[in-house]
Amino acid sequence: MRTNLNKNPQKIYKTAVILCGGKGTRLGHIGKKLPKTLVKIQGKEILWYIINILKINNFNHIILPLGYKGGLIKKFIYKNKKLRPNVELIDTGINSNIGKRIYKIIEKIKSKNFLLLNGDAIFDFNLKKYFNDHEKKKCGSTFITGESTYQYGTIGTRLGKVIDFKRNIVYDSVNVRNTKNYIAYNYTGITILNKNLIKKYSKSFKNFSNFEKELFPKIIKKNKSSFIKLKGFFHSMDNFKDIDMVNKTSLFPKRYKGIKKIKKKIYEN
Repeated sequence: MRTNLNKNPQKIYKTAVILCGGKGTRLGHIGKKLPKTLVKIQGKEILWYIINILKINNFNHIILPLGYKGGLIKKFIYKNKKLRPNVELIDTGINSNIGKRIYKIIEKIKSKNFLLLNGDAIFDFNLKKYFNDHEKKKCGSTFITGESTYQYGTIGTRLGKVIDFKRNIVYDSVNVRNTKNYIAYNYTGITILNKNLIKKYSKSFKNFSNFEKELFPKIIKKNKSSFIKLKGFFHSMDNFKDIDMVNKTSLFPKRYKGIKKIKKKIYEN
């Protein structure tokens, strides 16, 4: 009778790529001092939240394509020993666009499917389940959609009559003019992608000025794609106003209370 003498079977990887090389031009004076992903939210860096949540969801290989102030991100990772394991830091150039950054790290991705996400959002949802669903469906791409806050005023109507006026409404989709049977959902900046599919387009997308706008329509047109409306907490720190509001505990909005729950969950793990 034959026995398996291999006590260390080949490790199964789940790779996540966190885009963190941008200059954060909408952050004003903060963006001149720090890369956006190192801005602190309730006492902890955005990247601290992201890496911890990814690890809780069984992502065991995390790639950071570095650019603007990449040295500060390196120092942050080296300083935080609990974050350091399985994190790969790759210099991709200060002025590289997103397509070029992904082109430079594509061969480093260790899993058949991988997660691509921006380094400026805090989230907490069942990412492990979404990833498994993507693999079961054998999709080329799965886009994760979620809620967003519309910062301007809105006129609420019902049956053609004005019924209210509101600011900062939360929405998950929008109506598109002159379309039927079409719903446009908010994209969170989080996508699950098949590595081999992306490699097919790598020579062209490295020169794209807008990676998402130019590549995603091509993928959707020629390959099976799906989307998931996330259930859980998600908030992108797009500008100084977002960061300032989240950090003012006296004005802490209900939807930001999810951040406290995330921190509790991380510390429990």
